Amino acid sequence: MIRILLLCSALFFSAHAHAHDCKRSDRCETVKKQIQNIESRMRHGYTAAQGIRLDERLRKLREERRKVCR
Repeated sequence: MIRILLLCSALFFSAHAHAHDCKRSDRCETVKKQIQNIESRMRHGYTAAQGIRLDERLRKLREERRKVCR
């Protein structure tokens, strides 16, 4: 009986971990695309105010990429 409970617990947690990894992978791709979009936009020119906002957004996205994309 204990073996069955342990087996069921292991299956549940491994399925949960796999789902979490898929979400993390999807978020990683989204963050990478957002970084690419901002970098592309910055190559095409911007005002000083836009540059400040873009730099801040880029900094936050790179920080998130370090956490999410492992």
